Amino acid sequence: MQLDVIDQPAPTNSDYLPISREHRENDTIKFCQRSADGLEIESVIIPMGGKGVHWNTLCVSSQVGCARGCTFCQTARMGLLRNLTVDEIVGQVRAANQHYGASIRNVVFMGMGEPMDNLENVISALKRLHEDREFQIARKRLTVSTVGRCEGIRKLATLNWRRMGLAISLNAPNDEIRSRIMPINRTDSMAALRQAISEWPLRGGGHVLIEYVLLRGVNDEIEHARQLVEYLRGLKTCVNLIPWNPIDGIDFESPDETRANAFQLELMNAGQLAFQRRIKGRSALGACGQLGNVELRRGRTAKPSQDS
Repeated sequence: MQLDVIDQPAPTNSDYLPISREHRENDTIKFCQRSADGLEIESVIIPMGGKGVHWNTLCVSSQVGCARGCTFCQTARMGLLRNLTVDEIVGQVRAANQHYGASIRNVVFMGMGEPMDNLENVISALKRLHEDREFQIARKRLTVSTVGRCEGIRKLATLNWRRMGLAISLNAPNDEIRSRIMPINRTDSMAALRQAISEWPLRGGGHVLIEYVLLRGVNDEIEHARQLVEYLRGLKTCVNLIPWNPIDGIDFESPDETRANAFQLELMNAGQLAFQRRIKGRSALGACGQLGNVELRRGRTAKPSQDS
């Protein structure tokens, strides 16, 4: 892994917080911004496209840390340190554009934090990103991901932004498994979540993205795929299968390619739209579930890691 540690003063235009460090894996860049209170905000620039067509997606954070406690996630190990302000959320896009010169086409709220736990600021940031004259992001290129806070989904739905994307971090085919790996399911059950998904205002031909992290021996059996099909039956959804990305100190395993392919095939044969996410940024600790400097739990002024 190539790791560059950067120390620099705040930009004179003050449009965004200073970059404190970055991790690179090929063209994928995870960068960290240092806030005035010594915390780090993590974002990931992800190159996309193929066959001569290329663009960038930016994964942004809505909080430093997260209170939701998902057992397979690095950010959860931090706990929640605080919500990000509107300026700090929008500043991640400005940093990507101005510091890295990356033309951002899509913005996904899939970084650190649960967006529905900071919903007021997230909504304000979404409005600003859409209305900004410099780097306007079309609503159809904005996506908010949630662990499944039904109240937040419904509040966001009242805006009736039909072209904006919604992603649900589901990760389980039934309540027993989901409650074990995702504490949110103990208060917002899968039945309640299904109802909230069914009420989401979709544009014509649109769908809700279902994120499903594959954990070997936990949720990746063929029977689990069949249960998932039944749960999603009748909903306009697309399943995004994500083999688990390794995290030090967390005792899960990622399924091999054959196992992941079999799970996807089972979904597709049953008529459920499904694809596997191409892993980017894993060695740079910028892939799904890998964001978060756990040292900040022990000291809010922790020095950036020099490990490579």
